[in-house]
Amino acid sequence: MEKKPLIGVMPLVDDERDSYWMLPGYMEGIIAAGGLPVMLPLTSDGRLLRQAAEECDGFLYTGGPDVSPEIYGEKPKAETLACRKRDDMELILLDNILKLDKPILGICRGIQLLNAALGGNLWQDIPSENPSEIEHHMKSPYDIPIHSVELVKDSPIHRLLKTDVLPVNSYHHQAVKSVAPCLSVMAKASDGLCEAVYMPHKKFVWAVQWHPEFSFRSDENSFLIFKAFVDSAVGKLRI
Repeated sequence: MEKKPLIGVMPLVDDERDSYWMLPGYMEGIIAAGGLPVMLPLTSDGRLLRQAAEECDGFLYTGGPDVSPEIYGEKPKAETLACRKRDDMELILLDNILKLDKPILGICRGIQLLNAALGGNLWQDIPSENPSEIEHHMKSPYDIPIHSVELVKDSPIHRLLKTDVLPVNSYHHQAVKSVAPCLSVMAKASDGLCEAVYMPHKKFVWAVQWHPEFSFRSDENSFLIFKAFVDSAVGKLRI
């Protein structure tokens, strides 16, 4: 049996129930794309996280609570609800992953954490800070596109999906404001909001603001994003 690439998945956290949990779409999207997902523990133990970085072939930075504004040098606003334990874990792990040049796919919170960690900042609350006519916080069902994004020509995601405009689902109230110096934009919404980034000169560091984990079963482009990520973990991606 062919050995599947091991993909470490950031845990979702429920403080009220004192538990970790997971949306099935993250795990099932990885499996459908040919990987073996494993949910990582919530820890700031540097030794454990170094081992995770070494032993996993790729890492999925999942959605979840707000990123702590302290990371990008701001004070929290009333609308901001962060989970500092996740921030700390993901920041320590990110440093190890980047040093090893392992693949990363960030989704929703994932793009926000990546941008904040690498020197960018965020809109803490889009409705109050950067109002838009575009619906960025849709209601269920979440696998239906709610707006479109324009892909940057010749960016990695543009070469993968071979389209200029991509319909996407959307469920977020924070977003990339100033893009980190080491990241490049791959997609924008018509209101100018950054919707996807990547890290040039790395094997595969992509992040999207929308939610392919909800739509990969019905939308080929969502599946292709998972597939590109998992393929990169075994050196198969050529775009």
